[in-house]
Amino acid sequence: MSFVIEMKGIGKSFPGVRANDNIDLEIKKGEIHVLLGENGAGKSTLMNILYGLYTPDEGEIFVKGKEVKISNPNVAISLGIGMVHQHFMLVPPFTVAENIVLGSEPKKGLMLDLDKAIKDVKELSNKYELHVDPYAKIQDISVGMQQRVEILKTLYRGAEILILDEPTAVLTPQEIEELGIILKSLVKEGKSIILITHKLKEVMSMSDVVTIIRRGKVIDTLETSETNIEELAEKMVGRKVNLNVEKKEAKLGDSVLRVNGVKAMDNRGLEAVKGVSFEVKSGEILGIAGVDGNGQNELVQTITGLRKATEGELIINNEDITNKSPKEIIEAGIGYIPEDRHNRGLILSFSLSENAILGDHRNKVFKKRLGLDYKKIREYSKRLIKEFDVRTPSEKVYAKALSGGNQQKLIIAREFDREPSLLVASQPTRGLDVGAIEYVHKRLLEQRDKGKGILLVSLELDEILSLSDRIAVMYDGKIVGIVDAKDATEIQLGIMMAGGEQSVSH
Repeated sequence: MSFVIEMKGIGKSFPGVRANDNIDLEIKKGEIHVLLGENGAGKSTLMNILYGLYTPDEGEIFVKGKEVKISNPNVAISLGIGMVHQHFMLVPPFTVAENIVLGSEPKKGLMLDLDKAIKDVKELSNKYELHVDPYAKIQDISVGMQQRVEILKTLYRGAEILILDEPTAVLTPQEIEELGIILKSLVKEGKSIILITHKLKEVMSMSDVVTIIRRGKVIDTLETSETNIEELAEKMVGRKVNLNVEKKEAKLGDSVLRVNGVKAMDNRGLEAVKGVSFEVKSGEILGIAGVDGNGQNELVQTITGLRKATEGELIINNEDITNKSPKEIIEAGIGYIPEDRHNRGLILSFSLSENAILGDHRNKVFKKRLGLDYKKIREYSKRLIKEFDVRTPSEKVYAKALSGGNQQKLIIAREFDREPSLLVASQPTRGLDVGAIEYVHKRLLEQRDKGKGILLVSLELDEILSLSDRIAVMYDGKIVGIVDAKDATEIQLGIMMAGGEQSVSH
């Protein structure tokens, strides 16, 4: 059996982390091969080595049977290896054609031969059924189209082997389906594709072979047709996982949050939240769905006091909290699980016990005379660590020493323990493995059943569909519709996420 890529005994360490530990990987011509693993498992490191962005500490790489040293991406490209990164590398004011040929431009004398560039792009996009408009500017096309441009860019440079890093993270369900079709047509033309992902559903629908990586080691390589989601989840995490969220009927109470006509600017001074209104009742989870970058972050920051509203009002339990400080907003009854746990949720160089009282450190329970009562703080943090199953040798450990899942558990423990009437959970499972996700989901539903109101903001549509009671979809800074989760389908939400019309039902 001839392989287009063989990676043998690849090892790579960074300070304090063994990212790749003696990894073997073989890719056949004309297959879609998925690298599956939780965030931080070492998948991207391995592919960055194959693309020449990192040099391995040990191991060998063979391309079409010949040993190669891939010292930088230009070498990778010359060997027929192309990579589409999770964050696209396109120039927004340039056209599609200009982006595709950038750095490898067809010339007429010393000048760019734009006519030839456009002709080449049209031919390529027809051949691979990647229909793009060569004249459109990148800044005016959808994220799904931008991804096609990135794929065409690698094909234009002669890529036979394409690496796609988390290619579905920024797409609507319809675009994910289109990507699946595109990949199959590339394989028909003899290309080989490596996909990096942690989404099990997409592994099953898109791949031929799957290699599971856990903590830098290869756990197994399987034919996709001979496995299932449950088995993959278990291999990815190392234990059985219940992937079905079971929830009782919601018992709705009074309104805990009312958002009336709120507007807010982004960091560039452009309007990002454009007159948003909704309410969250006690005992319900209102999910906010949308493709990243449609104003969700700015909305969350406005509700939690991290960004000023330029118009409108925010009411918590009948108290106006518009533009109050984060401290006053916490006191009014809001708990916040931020999406960026490192910058907003924890202070990584503080101990777990110090992190356990962040935002609550002024509470007189934790004070004694002029300073903090560390004995009380340690007792309090020990209780949270035990109750929320935070895996740590002790409460004295620095937050940075914990895995992402355990860091998230500590934040959740701290926010839940304050008994807020409204919990704002922004991407609460981002970067977590399926085991930690299962835990977070269970805890959120417990809070809902205790009568808390929960505002869940997530880019994971499965998460929104399985946890929410009602779903609001955000597109271009506005809420384009609110639907009952019971009646919602992925297709309908996908249309709304792309800005399609939807009748609003509350």
